[in-house]
Amino acid sequence: MKQVTVISGKGGAGKTTVTAMFATLANAVVADCDVDAPNLHILLKPEVIETIPFEGMKKARIVEEKCSRCGLCEELCRFDAIKDFKVDEIRCEGCGFCYRACPEKAIEMVAEKRGEIYITKTEFGDFVYALLYPGEENSGKLVNEVRNIAKKIAKENGIDLLILDGAAGIGCPVIASLAGASVALVVAEPTLSGLNDMVRVIELARHFKIEPLVAINKFDLNLDITSKIEEFCRSNNIEIVGRIPFDEDLPKQIAQLKLPFEGKAGEEIIRIWKNLEEGWL
Repeated sequence: MKQVTVISGKGGAGKTTVTAMFATLANAVVADCDVDAPNLHILLKPEVIETIPFEGMKKARIVEEKCSRCGLCEELCRFDAIKDFKVDEIRCEGCGFCYRACPEKAIEMVAEKRGEIYITKTEFGDFVYALLYPGEENSGKLVNEVRNIAKKIAKENGIDLLILDGAAGIGCPVIASLAGASVALVVAEPTLSGLNDMVRVIELARHFKIEPLVAINKFDLNLDITSKIEEFCRSNNIEIVGRIPFDEDLPKQIAQLKLPFEGKAGEEIIRIWKNLEEGWL
């Protein structure tokens, strides 16, 4: 099964816009792998078919009737998560040290609901996304579950392509979304921060032996930085698969939740998808 993961080193570069357009062009199962702040569903307007709870890591809980109030757990917890014989779930890192050290076996490790996974239908096909509750961890694990569910749906329906909208940056959710990727499409914007963050995410993809491709979004807003992006790509044997022009009508279409996008930006994203199909999929 082929997998296209759309990533960017920073937020706001336009990867979700590109992914949304790809969803209208391909026979694929699409997934939003930004589980901390998903937004692809806003554009795709899905109908939720099934909601699956996500439990994440286990955290400590003190069973009061067993507790002898010796204070050992509070003394040993390096995260200051235990006070007055109660566990602060936000501070608890789920390491289990207190669980193992408690002489009364009065501490249990409990998995509770930390987020939700949504299996949905859109007018363009199947779509999976998730939301991790504020302050919760294991975003990489949740992304992995989203990707596996999307893959399962694709297999059941005889579809051999996944399109994943990765999170911004180079953290755990991005790493998890790159697992199994056939193509890592890096959407870059022509700003100094955009150039710097593009370099970081390209290094991340190559670390995991995934050869990146680059699409420059709004390339004509800063031709000097665009030329620097192009020079970096030439020097590092990275293919530039497209240059999306600035289109002042595109934000209006996004605000109106209009898909597929029309105009010169939409036309270039179509050309980028054809390049991917012909050369890499």
